[in-house]
Amino acid sequence: MQNRQKALNLLGLSQKAGKLVSGFEVVSMGVKAAKVKLVILAQDSQTDTSKKITNLAQKYEVSVITEFNSTEISQAIGKKRKVLGITDIGFCKALLQKINEGV
Repeated sequence: MQNRQKALNLLGLSQKAGKLVSGFEVVSMGVKAAKVKLVILAQDSQTDTSKKITNLAQKYEVSVITEFNSTEISQAIGKKRKVLGITDIGFCKALLQKINEGV
């Protein structure tokens, strides 16, 4: 549970650092422009949204994480969102590390 909170804290930090984009449209554009290195998709996203963002991410070889629900994501970044994109490789690695350690 502690790593889960640390992972969510990293989302907030990356937001403050300006290394996070949020919202379906912005994340989609970021993936296409090769700016987004990692996509965070809420578990409770609509099926249509999930399919579109997952297919897009696969096409551009960007990893997608579905570890969190929209409430957790929204609380972490202070906005209601279901799709996030991290644009900094350092934050990506740190987040993946926390998740791999067991969220």
